[in-house]
Amino acid sequence: MQTHEFFMRQALDEARGAAAIGEVPIGAVVVCDGEVVAVGSNRREIDADPTAHAEMIAVRQAANVLGRWRLEGCTVYVTLEPCPMCAGALHAARVDRCVYGAVDPKAGALGTLYDIASDERLNHRYEVVAGVLADDSAELLRDFFAQLRKRGREPGPLEG
Repeated sequence: MQTHEFFMRQALDEARGAAAIGEVPIGAVVVCDGEVVAVGSNRREIDADPTAHAEMIAVRQAANVLGRWRLEGCTVYVTLEPCPMCAGALHAARVDRCVYGAVDPKAGALGTLYDIASDERLNHRYEVVAGVLADDSAELLRDFFAQLRKRGREPGPLEG
């Protein structure tokens, strides 16, 4: 059986891919029955889509691959704590678990600002495992934004 770190390293690879095309480096993978069934990375700038977060892309892909919207039996690995939109999508998809790396003090919705996964008012709850390879995830984000500040730019697709 693979460990949380094994799959989080794959999510980190997706995040690095996002950084390489000028996107904020956040990556996600969806695992079902011990196998990666979907991957995603931020594409908000490239797609000009505010919903193109890594988790949203990976969850959509997983539903398509598995042929079902209910992602019961699936775990989502993501390098940054999901925002309210993404945490809500994980709820709607009925995932079993979300494993994330770095906390998000500005938008974290799995324990930092909100706790969507455990909210008893909702009809589904899912397990959360926080802090897996958190330092690696946070460092990737810090380095990306430091480079942007150095260039005096906002995130966006890299030229040619």
